[in-house]
Amino acid sequence: MNFDLTVVWALIIVFALFVYVVMDGFDLGIGLLFPVLEVGHERDTAMNSIAPLWDGNETWLVLGGGGLLAAFPLAYGVILSALYAPIIAMLLALVFRGVAFEFRWRDPAHQAFWDRAFTGGSFVAAMAQGIVLGALLEGIKVSGRAYAGGWWDWLTPFSLLTGVSVTLAYGLLGATWLNLKTEGALQQQAVRMAWWLGAATLAAIGLVSLATPLLAGDYFDRWLSFPNILWVAPVPVLLGIASLAFVRCLKSGRELAPFLLTLSIFLLCFIGLGISVFPYVIPGSVTIWQAATDRSSQVFMLVGTAVVLPMILGYTAWSYWVFRGKVQPDGYHS
Repeated sequence: MNFDLTVVWALIIVFALFVYVVMDGFDLGIGLLFPVLEVGHERDTAMNSIAPLWDGNETWLVLGGGGLLAAFPLAYGVILSALYAPIIAMLLALVFRGVAFEFRWRDPAHQAFWDRAFTGGSFVAAMAQGIVLGALLEGIKVSGRAYAGGWWDWLTPFSLLTGVSVTLAYGLLGATWLNLKTEGALQQQAVRMAWWLGAATLAAIGLVSLATPLLAGDYFDRWLSFPNILWVAPVPVLLGIASLAFVRCLKSGRELAPFLLTLSIFLLCFIGLGISVFPYVIPGSVTIWQAATDRSSQVFMLVGTAVVLPMILGYTAWSYWVFRGKVQPDGYHS
């Protein structure tokens, strides 16, 4: 493998998508947990914990999707054609969720409706993202430079499994975020939710990990053949260590550590995903080099990204720093 601009762009897009998943994941998770929170104080506090941050988090989704279009146009066209329905469902859900977020404050007479819309949008967006992941792992039929499958090829038992898994994991992120940002009864409720969501998420990761090698021979060889198994073994081992540490920290009443350990579990899952599919952008069909645009375009975009990416990282870090600490029902942070 030559470490060229195509690999650099693949890493940039993976980085943007990972940051989106972990940052937008916890506010989607709060939407998923909304129905079990009490109307009034608990819901208002949970909403205020993400109010200064949630819309900025979706910048990373734009960067990832835009980067895929600009750097890997063939992959963008094939993936969008194959997964049009879940991708459009996700985008509409994110829009509807954003509308609900704003209108629940400005239309108190219908707050119950907007709360349900906020939860529904969060659920559809989370499920759609998981389904897209599962459909990509299963493979997309490509003929020449075009999608060759059917409209419903993305809907399979495995893609539904990954959809449920991502939804549970987002719920866990939301619970650990509330444990970090709130106090009192709401924090205790968040800890209780984190226990069972943590168990469900780890079980789901186990099921997906067991099912993935059975999808195609390439996955099986990468994970279970010798000597590959020696190289990839640290990933599940570290995942087990992070899971045990999560349980211990949650049991001991820690606040920041469970959230960071949940992020580490997401990171290890991303690394495992990379091991499974690299160098393919469409597993089994199209490599990153086959899908890439020409070098001059990559150089031009890389110059712009080198300017814009540090700015995005800077204002994101500054936002999280300004709104650090515990959140109060009135929106202030202490």
